[in-house]
Amino acid sequence: MKRLLALFLCVVAAASAFFVSANGAADKSAGLSFAENGKFRILHLTDTQDDAHPAKDLDTFLRLAIEGSKPDLIVFTGDLVEDSRIADLIKDDDPFNEGVVVESGGEIDIEATTKNIEKAVDYVFGVFEEYEIPFVVAQGNNDHKCGITNEDWLRIYSKYPHCIVRDDSEDAEGRLDYNVIINGTDGSPAFNVWLMDTGRGGINDDQIEWYKEQSAAITEQNGGKPVPAFVFQHIYTNDVGNAFVECSPFDYGSRAAGSGFYKLNPETAKGYSSYGYSPCEPTAQFKAWKESGDVIGAFFGHSHIDGFSAAVDGIEIGITYGAEFAKPGPYGYRIFELDENDIENYTNDVYTYKGSVTAGNARFELQTDGKDFFADLTGKIIAFFLNIPSFFENLFK
Repeated sequence: MKRLLALFLCVVAAASAFFVSANGAADKSAGLSFAENGKFRILHLTDTQDDAHPAKDLDTFLRLAIEGSKPDLIVFTGDLVEDSRIADLIKDDDPFNEGVVVESGGEIDIEATTKNIEKAVDYVFGVFEEYEIPFVVAQGNNDHKCGITNEDWLRIYSKYPHCIVRDDSEDAEGRLDYNVIINGTDGSPAFNVWLMDTGRGGINDDQIEWYKEQSAAITEQNGGKPVPAFVFQHIYTNDVGNAFVECSPFDYGSRAAGSGFYKLNPETAKGYSSYGYSPCEPTAQFKAWKESGDVIGAFFGHSHIDGFSAAVDGIEIGITYGAEFAKPGPYGYRIFELDENDIENYTNDVYTYKGSVTAGNARFELQTDGKDFFADLTGKIIAFFLNIPSFFENLFK
């Protein structure tokens, strides 16, 4: 029933229509293709995490990001809405009514909550529609905490003609997993985008098996050659820790993690990390990417204040800044430019939001790796306090 509903909604949303090609294979391009010059630009946004009374800077943030990056596709990796939180006194016009969830008698009022969700979604997706840019979505943990089902989310997404969202997987939890093909100038598949739903805590085994099966099918349809791909999902895999190396606590960029201190590997990484991550053995998901041979990059949200990427065993892994203005920044976006004649040498830049609407100086600036003492000190303090529980847990193992 779930798959029939998803298929029906895809037909309603013209941009995400599911066609069948002459050889019987599913055409999941939704009309996406490289431009005549062989270029394609992907804008990665994440974690707006707002409500029916959005932050004053959110609309400006979105418009400046789109106008500055001029994307062919927008990828939004979840936490579109905030389920609930403590009142925010300065960022929006309704400081004592935060989050989309409405409770009545200790239970979630689904009707009232859904109305709030629809308003919050429209503040973001309405901007995308104004610019008539196709966009895809990967669900985030806060989206799952609002009390509505993924079928409800599909109904909301189907209202936006440029929204490409499906549910192609068969996992028991009904998560929204799918992929979108970007055709080359000759009409054949040139690039693939995987959208994975991490639920409230991460990818499950069913989803990994679905990815492996679908990746193998795409490879077979492509004459035995994997179609290069990015994976986008909300919650990052532990493999992001392999972008870091152990260091002295006094090193620039050092962050507490576990019982040690780590910094982004200066030989393979670029960007900035507020949190601490430690290296680990490859996860099952990472191993699946390597075995399938198609994934060249995997990018996440969830942390809000990290904006970095690094090559990890041939796959670039990165976390992109969020845009929840009720929390401290940095805020930002990531932009990729692909060249169909040289896919693996794509460009990948992060831009950070500066100034504010209130001050009249809102703008984006390209993130560079120049050292900032005060930002680094703030990162050390954040990582230290967040790491206290795991520090003592590891210390006495």
